[in-house]
Amino acid sequence: SDVIFHPWKKEENGNQTRVILYTITLTNPLAPKTATVTETQTMYKASQESECYVIDAEVLTHDIPYHDYFYTINRYTLTRVARNKSRLRVSTELRYRKQPWGLVKSFIEKNFWSGLEDYFRHLESELTKTESTYLAEVHRQSPKEKVSKQSTVRRRKRAHAHLRVPHLEEVLSPVTTPTDEEVAHRIKHVAGSTQTRHIPEESPSGFHLQSVSKLLLVISFV
Repeated sequence: SDVIFHPWKKEENGNQTRVILYTITLTNPLAPKTATVTETQTMYKASQESECYVIDAEVLTHDIPYHDYFYTINRYTLTRVARNKSRLRVSTELRYRKQPWGLVKSFIEKNFWSGLEDYFRHLESELTKTESTYLAEVHRQSPKEKVSKQSTVRRRKRAHAHLRVPHLEEVLSPVTTPTDEEVAHRIKHVAGSTQTRHIPEESPSGFHLQSVSKLLLVISFV
């Protein structure tokens, strides 16, 4: 609740950042009922509009025990896989500002993963609702409206710009998963496939082969 979005700001390195402030509800008996959160989001310059977005979110939760010891990094990778379909992949990491002693560290990590599972379970639920609403809306459209909408989409179809691979490699890997290279390759392959899908122009060699085929056909007929 009490969400405040600050506008995106472009940095000198080409990335964009923004700060979001909000309040969350806590269920842990050792913590207060609510806590304020500061989330700093960084959208990398490798992101391509309507194709792929890579955003890191640094989350600081205040007003909880040992809040000055740690913070969270969430990486959201949103990739287009079809005209009306996208893939969202999230990875996360717990980072320490200063090292706590053993018992405190285990307390922090136990509550961190528990809270994180609840948060992303809620996110999954909301995304599922949104998807269901969207599909129901599409099905309610009349055939005439669908044809009109599809023709409009075809007219507005544009040539996609190629992803800048050097920058993409810097940010596509998740912050924790050990199989980063394999996943990054798969994501880049999916993103690339949506950008390079085209009908190749016929080359001169193609015309030559076609002429030879016709000549052989005439000779065979004679």
